[in-house]
Parts: sequence; C-alpha cells; structure tokens
Amino acid sequence: MLPHSGSLERIRTIIVADHDELGRRVAARVAEVIREKTAAGTRPVLGLATGSTPVGVYRELIRMHRDEGLSFAEVVTFNLDEYYPMDPGSMHSYHRFMWENLFSQLDIRRENIHIPRGDLPRAQADEECRRYEAAIREAGGVDLQLLGIGRTGHIGFNEPGSGLESRTRLITLDLVTRKDGAADFFGEENVPREAVTMGVATILEAREILILATGEHKAHIVRRAVEGEVDHEVAATFLQRHPCTTFYLDHAAGAYLTRVATPWVVGSVEWTTPLAVRAVTWLSRQTQKGILKLTQRDYAEHRLSSLVAAHGTPGALNGLVFNALGAKIRGRSKLARGRRILCFSPHPDDDVISMGGILRKLVENDNAITVAYMTSGNLAVFDHDVRRHLDFLERVAGERGIAERGVIQLAGRVEEFLAAKRPGDVDIEEVRDIKRMIRESEAVAGLRTLGLEEGAARFLDLPFYQTGKVRKDPIGPADVAIVRALLEEMAPHLIFVAGDLSDPHGTHRMCKEAIDGALEEIAAAGGDRPELWLYRGAWQEWSVTEATWLVPLSQEELRLKIQAIFKHQSQKDTAPFPGPDEREFWQRVEARNKGTAAELDKLGLAEYFAMEAYVVDRT
Repeated sequence: MLPHSGSLERIRTIIVADHDELGRRVAARVAEVIREKTAAGTRPVLGLATGSTPVGVYRELIRMHRDEGLSFAEVVTFNLDEYYPMDPGSMHSYHRFMWENLFSQLDIRRENIHIPRGDLPRAQADEECRRYEAAIREAGGVDLQLLGIGRTGHIGFNEPGSGLESRTRLITLDLVTRKDGAADFFGEENVPREAVTMGVATILEAREILILATGEHKAHIVRRAVEGEVDHEVAATFLQRHPCTTFYLDHAAGAYLTRVATPWVVGSVEWTTPLAVRAVTWLSRQTQKGILKLTQRDYAEHRLSSLVAAHGTPGALNGLVFNALGAKIRGRSKLARGRRILCFSPHPDDDVISMGGILRKLVENDNAITVAYMTSGNLAVFDHDVRRHLDFLERVAGERGIAERGVIQLAGRVEEFLAAKRPGDVDIEEVRDIKRMIRESEAVAGLRTLGLEEGAARFLDLPFYQTGKVRKDPIGPADVAIVRALLEEMAPHLIFVAGDLSDPHGTHRMCKEAIDGALEEIAAAGGDRPELWLYRGAWQEWSVTEATWLVPLSQEELRLKIQAIFKHQSQKDTAPFPGPDEREFWQRVEARNKGTAAELDKLGLAEYFAMEAYVVDRT
C-alpha cells in the first residue's frame, strides 16, 4: 500500500495492490463506522454507490456479516442515483443491483433502505427529490458516503456543469457517460438520457467520503480530480473542499499520479535501475532528444542531478538506460523454439488482437501451441448476426435437403424470440449457443490465418461467464478446476495470460484470477510453475519501460495479424462492447503496435515497423 504523499495531491489518496485488497480495506472502514455508531446507540447512515468497483466492497461486507456477525439491523442507507425512467424490477435498475449484490444477503430492514425512484411520472420527480433530501436530514445526515468516479469526473451522476450548491435532482446524462453505459444496456441507443442523482452539496455534507477507482481507464480523471484545480466541469474536484475524503485506488488507477508516474518531481527517491530507466526515458520525451544525446544541463533543468551523481556522468547513465531498453528487444531467433505453449484468451479474439504477431513467430519456431478461449464471448454478438447465420443454414438445408425440418424449426423458435426481445433480455439457450458457435468459428479462422490448425483451439466456456448478462458471477472453484485440468493436461513450458486491467467489465481480471488460483493449487501440490508472460488486450499496451520484452513485427507480420483480427467478423465495423475507444480493434492494434516501435525510435534506439510488448510475471 502506498500512503498519501506529495504536495501535489489535494485529496488524501491510498493506493493498494489490487481490486480485492481495495474491497477489503474499504469494507473494513465501513464496518468500523457501523460498529462505532451502533455501540454509541445511534443508527449508522451509509451513502452507497453502484457499479463494478464497489461490488468487491459489498462482497466483503456480506462475508463479514456471515462470518463475523456484522449486523446491519440498525443501518440506514441512501443510494446516490438511479436512471430515469427506470422500472425498479429492470435488470438495469440500481434498485435491483443493490438487492442482488448486497441487501438480499444482509439483515438490513427494508424500511431503512432508500434509493432514488426512477419510475415516477415526470410531474412528480421534483417532489420526490425534495422528499429524498428531507429523508437524509431526518436520518441525521450521512456518516459515510461511498463514491465512484466517471470518465467525465462525475460523482453520482453530477455531470460537467454541476454546481457546488446542487441538490438531489433530475439531470441529463453526458454523452460520454451514456457511451460508457452502452455495454450494460446492449447499445448506446438504449441508455436512458436522464437520471436522478444526489447533488454535489448533498454529497459534501456527508461526514466522511470514500471514493473508489480501479483500472487504467480511470487513471487520467483520477489525476485530474486529485491534483487539478477545482472546476465545476469536473465534479470530483469539489471533494478537495471536503475535510474527510479519501481516494482508494488500485495501481492501475493511480498510475498517472505524479508520485507514481514521476516521483522524482515531488521529492527525493532511491534510484534503482528500473526507476532510472523510467526517469531517463521521461527526460528524453520531455526534451525530445534521443537518450544518448541527453546532457548534464538537461538533467539539471529537470531536477535529475541526483540521478547523474549516482552514476558518475551523463554518458554512463545514458549508456546504461540505452542498453537496458535495447536488451528488451526479442526477435524470432530469441523466442521459444520446440516448446509446449499455452495461450489463455479471455474472449475469442484477445489472442489475435494482443499477440497475433508473436503467435505467428512461435508457429514458425515449431512450438506446440494451444490457445484456450476462456469464455464464449456470446454476449458480444449482435442479434442480426444470428439471423444471418440462420438464413445461410436454411438456404443450405433447402438446397441440399440436409435436415431441413430441424433447421426450419430452430429458425422459427429463434425468430419468435428475437421478434419479442427487449434490450437486455437474456437470450434463450438456442440463441446463446448460436452466438457461441459464431465466435468459436471465428476464433478457429483467426488461428488458421496465423498458421495454426483447428485442433489448437480449446473452448473452456468457464461457468462464471454463463449468466447471459453483462454482469458475471464471481470466479468459483468450478472455474479454477477447469483451468487447472487444462494446465495439468498440457504441462506447458510457457503460458500467455491477459494482464489487461482496462477491460470495462472486468472479464480479463476475472480470467486471470481463475488462472492464478489454478497455478497456486498446482504449486501447492508440488507441481512446476510454467514461465508466465502477460499481454494486454484491446485497450492499452505495456509501455516500453514497463515491458520485459519487446517483440518486433515486420510490415508483413502486422498485416497478417490484422487479417487474423478480420476473421472475427461479428466484432468488426461496430463491436457491441468497444470500450471508451471507438476505433475498430484492428485500427487500435495498428496504432498501438506502430506507436510502440515509434517510441523506441524517438528514444534513439533501432527503428522497427511495429512491436508487441510483454511483461514476465516472476511472482
């Protein structure tokens, strides 16, 4: 854990190891407040948030209630917000979210639960907002408020322009917020345009505030909220005026804070070799000079004289960093040859998107390669693709007389369901199976493009993903057992795992959790641990300083990788879950891989056409 440090931070900020530790630490503070207030004979009043980040907190609170006797009998809760209009029974409703993820598993009294209503006629909305404010006052105010932060810097749904004096009200949602919600609603067009939210003034009246953020996609706005000036266009900056606010971050969300990204700017540091590489690379970017051209003056003007002193001369330091970065480059001749390799792909396209280049090189090096697709990815297939594939099947059956009756019956059941389907409805089994098979066939086509045969693909279809909803179940023993069985069967020398923390719905993180659990069980049983390389998915690449290995790609290799991505036709043109980057996956890959190579070129190293980056996990 990193404590609050550095004069640039205007909000107390704690960085923890990962999502799980964040959940445990925040839940511990919530439990402490509950016990303190209950012991004093007063009712604890909690302000609660929704979204993927607080789910870990709620799971830990449920565990504490079950295993440690933490009682919620006297707790009063007020939720931050709700979409409008929204039926409380809808799968998208925050009412339903809270009951499924927390309230139904506690001893809390129903009458003590307050959630803004999104199901009232518009004429009654203002009165309902005033009633909500009055209920908070009558409860004695909020003792502890949990918050998340949106990419616009919103807290609750207080979008850009929300004033410091704002109260609970109906608000129009920002375009960015609606884009971020598109995956939950199966399309941006289905996201409500309005929401009911506590106001900034309401939030700031809480006696203590804990704001949570995880993932790389939150890093920019976290830095803006913590280190930037107070700005009514970024509601989270108003928290700087609150006397008892704490930001809880995982390492990914805190990556752009000054004390993490450039700690030498805020104080003295211990100059390890990795930190020296980061600092010199940063200086090269700041001065727009190659590493070997950096001078004593460059170092002095950027407060890095102590780094030069630790290495004697600028020349010695420049050479050290230049050689350290150059040693990361691994062409085909330096890659594995004749070994058993297992690549874990969370979705059926992460393999070619993230490591299509190295997969081709490993094929050429005569390795025995298996690609394990951990989830079906069927949620990310549009209904129109199901109709298109069924139309093709009907045409084949009609012209060739192949089980024509069965095909017609299947098509009829599917079309009847799709015609009545509403956004967010869980697909029937036939539709889920067709979508799964579409993705499986695309995955095999992608592998064949890279020179692998159909037998190289293994489809694990882990249970945690099989909810039919965007929200998944927690990783359980069944998921770990499937992964462990494959590892024991294949006995790989080398495995590739998605280390991407920017996946909007956490599937990559959850898949890695299953793999880590399986590896731990194998190690506990005396088994050998394979070498583990982490790649990143469709959202972000490892930086040249973070990466352990940088794998160059020629123009032809990058083109082949993109052709493999093209085989995933259901994800092309418009992907159902694109994340914050609206470009197609192949466009992101091209820009990212070329960008990594260009970064090395700017630093003064050898010039390559494109590059993939990997981190070796040595834990």
